[in-house]
Amino acid sequence: MSMALMFGAELRRLRQERGFSLAGFAEQLRYSKGYLSKVERGRQAASIDFARRCDAALHADGQLLALVEREDPDDRPGLSGRRELIAAGAFSLLALSVPTGPADRVAGRRTAGPAEFSVPALLRQGYDHARRLGQCVDPADLLPLLTGQARTTARLAARSRGRTRSELLLLASRFAEFTGWMAQEAGDTGAALAHTAEAVSLAEEAGDPHLASYALVRRALVTFYDNDAARTIDLAAAAAGDRKLPPRIRGLAAQREAQGHALAGDHLRCMRSLEQAHGFLSAEDDGKESGPVIGTSNLANPAAMVNGWCLYDLGHPGEAAELLARECERIPAHALRTRARYGLRQALAHAAAGEAEQSCAVAEDLLGIAGEVRSATITADVHRLDRELRRFRTNRAVRELQPALLGALADNC
Repeated sequence: MSMALMFGAELRRLRQERGFSLAGFAEQLRYSKGYLSKVERGRQAASIDFARRCDAALHADGQLLALVEREDPDDRPGLSGRRELIAAGAFSLLALSVPTGPADRVAGRRTAGPAEFSVPALLRQGYDHARRLGQCVDPADLLPLLTGQARTTARLAARSRGRTRSELLLLASRFAEFTGWMAQEAGDTGAALAHTAEAVSLAEEAGDPHLASYALVRRALVTFYDNDAARTIDLAAAAAGDRKLPPRIRGLAAQREAQGHALAGDHLRCMRSLEQAHGFLSAEDDGKESGPVIGTSNLANPAAMVNGWCLYDLGHPGEAAELLARECERIPAHALRTRARYGLRQALAHAAAGEAEQSCAVAEDLLGIAGEVRSATITADVHRLDRELRRFRTNRAVRELQPALLGALADNC
């Protein structure tokens, strides 16, 4: 993450922790609400004076000042410059965390052992950083890098032997799978399915037969967003019923099956699937593997969060809002895409429950993020929120939120 994004995420976390709304804090600082929103989203670099005022207002003891970039503002790349850097290539990711040897020893930092300089280890760091980038940038900007990284890793595997070859093929499959997810977020379902198929082929070549079943879960997500309950249930159930699969994949499959049952209005089967998901994912937590992660990694309790999502689809928005609110508080500050996705679903649940002011208060901080990270799936919920809030068009909070709602929808067109 850039310093501007890190500063913005920490400012947002501290502001919310202290109980300030975006508008209220902007008023206290005597900055415009729009400026503060841009800073929190990383689109506006904070000045040293601004950071000091924020530290004082939030009693942060210099935490924010420490995150301010000290170089000449004229030398900082703008948003378009950052996007060019993101698309420049895989090695820009690796440079973020790889120790450089003698300089690290001089600075007193820990140096890496031989294993950390192996090709699979270095590329694994690139994969982990790519997933973090996927939380805070437009997926369309990330796709060229991911596609190139998957192909580069596969080419390196073709030139390797033994364990190194298997590790590289497995990692290439994870890059391809994540590329598919970003393609879906960019609104290209066909590309999403094609990348997922490529991931399955690479995984099978690596000797991992399980990704083919996870591909069913990914396909079920596509049908879920198409509101096809029956197909979602069939695809997810086919994966969840395979007893040979690792607990994590069975848990993710059971979650997707639950969402299909919720779309179909089947409360009992939905709750049964959620209970299965919780059991599988708990078992996975007891014996986590060290391989590249698959599926979400930013939810403290994925089954509980999906439970809240399902309650909304089952027509219980009040219960859904309460559960989503509790789980959203546990999402890491840097996971902007995850926060926007589930936070806006929380806002939607509040609106559906008739809690217009609470819905607007939740959405206020998230619409700017939705415009920044760009997501076809999140945009669908922004449209739904817009429609839901029209029931309260005379409400002052709703009228004040309308420009931000329209702006988020325009940003994602």
